[in-house]
Amino acid sequence: MPSTALWPRRVVISVAFTLTLLATAVPAGAHPYGYPQTVTIATDADRHEVVHLTWKPGGVDELTLLGVHLGLLPQDRVLLDGAISFQASDATVLASSAPFATYLLKQMTVSSDGHACAGTVEPPRDLAGSGVDVDYTCPGPVGKAGIEVRMLSDLDPAYQTVATGPQGQRQVYGPGRYAHDWVLGDVPAAGEASAADHGPATAWKVARSVGPLLLLAAVVALLRRQIRRRRVAHARPS
Repeated sequence: MPSTALWPRRVVISVAFTLTLLATAVPAGAHPYGYPQTVTIATDADRHEVVHLTWKPGGVDELTLLGVHLGLLPQDRVLLDGAISFQASDATVLASSAPFATYLLKQMTVSSDGHACAGTVEPPRDLAGSGVDVDYTCPGPVGKAGIEVRMLSDLDPAYQTVATGPQGQRQVYGPGRYAHDWVLGDVPAAGEASAADHGPATAWKVARSVGPLLLLAAVVALLRRQIRRRRVAHARPS
């Protein structure tokens, strides 16, 4: 029978192994289940009719996948087992292409007072690191904007995007929730209260997305602590 000093370590190892299997059971190219892509929403301090969106991929190989999808990279960059062969030049090819700019303006849209806002893509200096900025100019000062984000949803409908905005506003875009209203300026109090009501639900969505990763990190930390304690115990003179 195993001693009581050993069973916590074995339980921790078992849990960590199970979580690792769950994390790696998805094919290498199925990044909808990895780190989420992000969008940051901001207003312009000087031009109140302008809304800034910054998109960042969840992983660099998503840029390769998108490049293949847009016909900018060869099909053989996606291997038969679903793994993606990423090269550092992929981000550069994508960033400098007109199809990528067109794709951004199609998959991310902004409207204000029922009118579409015209988007302009800023040439990204470091697409893989800092993402890409898209500026939307609306017909007038923006108090409340309807923003739709469907990035990579045409590659796989499971893709989600974690968006953050002014005053701590958050939203998780994904299947069935590609549109959301954001409070960006002075609006009636009722509108502000409505936006605040989304806080708990959105926080729960974010927690479900990152919760397994945090749990795995905690298990690994506990395992390391157990190992260190056993090493110290063995190192002490009897």
